[in-house]
Amino acid sequence: MTRVVRIHEYGDASVLRIDDVDVPAPAADEVQIKVKAIGINRAEIMFRNHAYLQDAHFPSRLGYEASGVVEMVGASVKGFAIGDVVSVVPSPDISNGGTYGELVNVQSRLVVRHPENLSFEQGAAVWMAYVTAWGGLIEQAKLSQGEAVIVSAASSSVGVAAFQIAKTVGATVIATTRTSAKRQALLDAGADYVVATEEEDLVGRVLEITNGTGARVVFDPVGGPSFVPLTAAMARGGILLEYGVLSAEPTPFPLLTVLSKSLTLKGYLYTEVVSDDAVLERAKTFITDGLVSCALRPLIARTFAFDDIQDAHRFLESNEQIGKVVVRL
Repeated sequence: MTRVVRIHEYGDASVLRIDDVDVPAPAADEVQIKVKAIGINRAEIMFRNHAYLQDAHFPSRLGYEASGVVEMVGASVKGFAIGDVVSVVPSPDISNGGTYGELVNVQSRLVVRHPENLSFEQGAAVWMAYVTAWGGLIEQAKLSQGEAVIVSAASSSVGVAAFQIAKTVGATVIATTRTSAKRQALLDAGADYVVATEEEDLVGRVLEITNGTGARVVFDPVGGPSFVPLTAAMARGGILLEYGVLSAEPTPFPLLTVLSKSLTLKGYLYTEVVSDDAVLERAKTFITDGLVSCALRPLIARTFAFDDIQDAHRFLESNEQIGKVVVRL
């Protein structure tokens, strides 16, 4: 029997339960991992709250990310051996297996041997954030040297990953946050500029920073009313990648701005990377190379014990963190 986290109903963090379950041997194309650390994501909170793209089938496991040691290898798996230190690229299915547990089975295509210079906690903090940011900024937007990118909700793990990826290609990072409370921490995390949107004029600041040109790329998980100033702060021919729905308010469509600037507005999900083998391999190569060189380095906000999984969720929901919330086993 193995301890895993499951939900038996939707609700707040108190519905997260640690159950004893049987974990089968890995399927032919799977790797079984003894988990050492788990990365916590906003998507898992939305799934728990019944506010996600997928429905739960109770009792449901959950979880996208983990790191650990290979315990067993499926019959058709090549390239992995028992004892390998690995981390997990998020599956397109949040509940298929689920990484919140002491022992998990994962498709081998979603398993990566992470560099020796990473701890287990850092390994569990890599793939959701960096795949999401790489797919949006590099694969989709083709961000390049000398361009400006606006990264909103910048204190998240994806936001911090976006800073680092943008810097590797020589782009200028403009981070947005509601108040100035996190300004210095965001600068320390790699942002070139920070705009506190409740205290400053976003459009005016971006135009000042870019000498009147605007930002060619916007990377936004919020939506809602902020959509209007974000598009107003963009350069002609720019692209806005919307990868979340953090705002509960309606998202207006700024038609005249979009037309006058010939903007591209694209809904984007990390699954566009994970579902395509060729794109996924490009992501793995870029990210692994960055981890080895230390150009990419996960920022851990706080770690929790496995028995404190409810508190880990509550801390992420508090929005106090800068970087990744990790659970250690």
